[in-house]
Amino acid sequence: MSDTVLVLNSGSSSLKYQLVQPETGTSLAHGIVERIGEESSSATLTLGNNEIRRDGRIADHETALRTAFDLFAEAGQNLDDLGLVAVGHRVVHGGQDLYRPTVVDDAVIAKLEELSPLAPLHNPPAVLGIEVARRVLPDLPHIAVFDTAFFHDLPAAAATYAMDRELASRWKIRRYGFHGTSHQYVSQQAAAFLGAPLESLNQIVLHLGNGASVSAIAGGRPVDTSMGLTPMEGLVMGTRSGDIDPGVLVYLWRTAGMGVEEIETMLNRHAGMYGLGGEIDFRVVHQRIESGDEAAQLAYDVYIHRLRKYIGAYLAVLGHTDVVTFTAGVGENDAQVRRDALTGLAPLGIELDEHLNESPARGARLISADKSPTTVLVIPTNEELAIARACLAVL
Repeated sequence: MSDTVLVLNSGSSSLKYQLVQPETGTSLAHGIVERIGEESSSATLTLGNNEIRRDGRIADHETALRTAFDLFAEAGQNLDDLGLVAVGHRVVHGGQDLYRPTVVDDAVIAKLEELSPLAPLHNPPAVLGIEVARRVLPDLPHIAVFDTAFFHDLPAAAATYAMDRELASRWKIRRYGFHGTSHQYVSQQAAAFLGAPLESLNQIVLHLGNGASVSAIAGGRPVDTSMGLTPMEGLVMGTRSGDIDPGVLVYLWRTAGMGVEEIETMLNRHAGMYGLGGEIDFRVVHQRIESGDEAAQLAYDVYIHRLRKYIGAYLAVLGHTDVVTFTAGVGENDAQVRRDALTGLAPLGIELDEHLNESPARGARLISADKSPTTVLVIPTNEELAIARACLAVL
């Protein structure tokens, strides 16, 4: 059997896992353990056409990982026979120093813990997942792959905030960017789909999921991205605000009497589509709009308006754009979002084919009109495969 990599993505109350063959791109199995620490936890494993599910309380992340292995055994698969060569861990924030796929040791763990204030929703559970996996699978190399890595070498003009230089240097404040694994993978796949050298293309990649970001990529290298010091900046997201006047935060602290943690929680968990309309599932948002829900309509309008602003900005940054690509849950599956994001941009060289855009196809596909100077694609992202391949490269 070909070498396989177990890819783990640990959340505060969930553990996603996938068994990947990096060389062939095959996903042998995938699953998720949800509601860890709650009374009604669940664990699922999909192996081929079979799905196994186990319900019942799963107390912690170590129990979650062992439960996942139990499901493999229940499916008749022994992990020792699957050619495991490494465990790959998705880590959101690597700061300035951690930007290459890195074999994890105690020093790396300590560094990741230092970075937790920069990604408080993501880094702590990632560290927890790594520590658990190192205990459960001590004989395998554990490799951290960072969401920020692709954007490590952003041009200074794009990475630098206009603030006190000494303060920014002391506290390592810059635009780091996130979803880098996805942006890099999708831009490479777009070039492959078109049969063009990556170095010949200027691309805009729109990663639209619960978290959302956009990047401008020239010749395979990112030149700008919407997320910044943290994953809160940029586009309107499921529960995150995206761009907001920093004066709002001072105002809420000084005038509304809100504390720093309360403001941070609001911006991370109670803003975005949820804060505006009470819903993050775009299927439900569309249903509510059709029923006349004004809050849902406003939330959607704000989302699309911000998205169009970034597309326009990155068209200007690149000067010439060959490809615009939609990816991730919303980008891949919501034809209306794609249409509303690009409507009226024909004078800027972007024109959709309505029939292709509405197609129920789920693979990589072209959705622009024949006469559109800029190609528009939908490319499914595959961060797990990208992480697995990064791990194999390290080994």
